Amino acid sequence: MAGRGTTQQRDEEPSGGGLPPTAWAVLGLLSFPGERTGYELKKWADASLRFFYWSPAISQIYAELRRLEALGYATSRRSGPEEPRAKRSYAITEEGRAALASWAGSGQDAGPPVLKHPLLLRVWLGHLTAPGHLRELVAEHIARTRGELKDVRDALARAGEAREAWSHPEVALRWSERRLESEVELAEAMLDDLERLGRTGPQPPGQRVADSPASSPPGQRLADSPT
Repeated sequence: MAGRGTTQQRDEEPSGGGLPPTAWAVLGLLSFPGERTGYELKKWADASLRFFYWSPAISQIYAELRRLEALGYATSRRSGPEEPRAKRSYAITEEGRAALASWAGSGQDAGPPVLKHPLLLRVWLGHLTAPGHLRELVAEHIARTRGELKDVRDALARAGEAREAWSHPEVALRWSERRLESEVELAEAMLDDLERLGRTGPQPPGQRVADSPASSPPGQRLADSPT
């Protein structure tokens, strides 16, 4: 996870409908009742999207808002003189809602989830790391994930108090709660594995790994390569 537990999928290739996924996510935030400033959209993304997708930077949110407004999918208005600080609020247009509904209801495959787990990359390279330090990293990850789990449960409590319009975000948050519960369980099991490994030491490989890829003839698969 990056930032506060989100996997930052910076895949800005256009998806179905000609817009990148982040643009649809920002437009999706606008599809719920009410107008919101870019700052408010960022706060909501941090309290919802980051648990199952990722939370765009505030600069990217404003960039997508400008794009959506240029396309006619969103509209904005500046606050009046009665406000102590001028601010711009955004709302979805009927054209934007229709485009978002078309994208959300598309038969196009959403694609597989992308997992980038920096901690697992460190564990995979554990033969180069002090065992005690590696266990500390896993313990820190467990504590951080429990903090994320509390944040999700707080968000669920707020969603449960809201109107029926928020029922689908509540479903997504419940999935996030289960995922984080599983992440804690998996990390605790991994910590047990590392502690066991620290007591017994690495097991010798069944076969000698080839010295280098060049030691095998071209096209030959290294059957004894490590995972």
